[in-house]
Amino acid sequence: MKKQYLLVCILAVTVQFANAQFSLDGEFRPRTEYRHGFGTLIPDAADAGFGISTRIRLNAGYATESYKFYVSFQDVMVWGENMQLLPYDQNNSFAVFEAWGELALGSGFSTKLGRQVISYDDERIFGGLDWAQQGRNHDAALIQYKKEKFMLDLGLAFGQDYSHPTGFVNSGTAYNTSGNFTYKTMQYVYLKQAWENLSGSLLLLNNGFQNFDTTVTPSVADGTSNLQTMGTHLEYKKGSFGLAANAFIQTGKREGDIDVKGAYLLGLDLSYKATAKIGLGAGIEIISGNDKGAGETSAFFPLYGTNHKFNGFMDYFYVGNHANTVGLLDVHVSANFTFSETSSLMVKALNFSGEQELASGEKSLGTEVDLVYTKKFKGYSMILGYSHMFAADGMYELKGVSEANASDTQNWAWAMLVLKPKFLN
Repeated sequence: MKKQYLLVCILAVTVQFANAQFSLDGEFRPRTEYRHGFGTLIPDAADAGFGISTRIRLNAGYATESYKFYVSFQDVMVWGENMQLLPYDQNNSFAVFEAWGELALGSGFSTKLGRQVISYDDERIFGGLDWAQQGRNHDAALIQYKKEKFMLDLGLAFGQDYSHPTGFVNSGTAYNTSGNFTYKTMQYVYLKQAWENLSGSLLLLNNGFQNFDTTVTPSVADGTSNLQTMGTHLEYKKGSFGLAANAFIQTGKREGDIDVKGAYLLGLDLSYKATAKIGLGAGIEIISGNDKGAGETSAFFPLYGTNHKFNGFMDYFYVGNHANTVGLLDVHVSANFTFSETSSLMVKALNFSGEQELASGEKSLGTEVDLVYTKKFKGYSMILGYSHMFAADGMYELKGVSEANASDTQNWAWAMLVLKPKFLN
């Protein structure tokens, strides 16, 4: 009788998995970095930074005809930051990176609820920021529609504090969303249509940022500032030639009830496959800076995109910095060399200027050179990078570092190992 019961259970599980898909995979990604001018100019007397960080993830997915479920656990560790023999993680970095469910609603409609990566097009406004060890996610609800080469997403998000004893209280202290463009509310519509050689998308995005009354102690929530971002991304590919363009504007109010007027981002990139092993690229991006008085700004900020991908890998602009300043004019050229099926080299040079003048009247900021070498092995890959900043007079003024006191060499080097095992599929 027990054997018969066991056979019935095995049969039931087999039938269940025959009608569903289950996957279990992981990631182990240590990265060593030498920082001597990463993010900003380093003074001559300062020591270079050196360290190793590791991202680990365990991902599980389950899919049936009616729904999908996905969860991703993540920890980010810096070697040596945790004292030995401690029973806990000192940096408190363990987190649920993704946890969402997607329900099929029929006729091309679905809804996706929970913590998830939101990424569109070239990731200029929405991106997963995979370069950062922690990545970027959103707690959001999406209603999605897909049919052939057309897609439409409606996204909604609302952030709140649950630490108060009564729950769901916007205390203004425990839930302080001020800074880094962390939103209180979000609503957006994203549409994309693809044709044979051309694709185009439209994004309409509203973010509500929490304001606070700081005349009382502790400060309390005091309404929201709503910022609208609108624009399009276009891509054209035919044969060896490719073109990509971005055009976005911002209006409304930024954090702290600051009026946004005339803020824009324009970008154009050309690519050409010269041979089977050589790809060439050139482009320009203009991001408006601030030329307004107190309480106003004309500076554009690219919000939740993968900013490390743009404007130089050394992250001098729009990566936790450069908000509401002189903007940016980025002119760049690149070349990709494929040596074999397992190795390649990317070389890129970028020249930077302010879209607005600095206080001195200077605009020129400098030139950055980026190199990335990738080597794939059986089951894993190794990526090496080197970047060098050749700063102009304006960069010293922008970063507030005296040229006389700054190091003559501003550079950054890194090496990253990537293992992505697939345990079950």
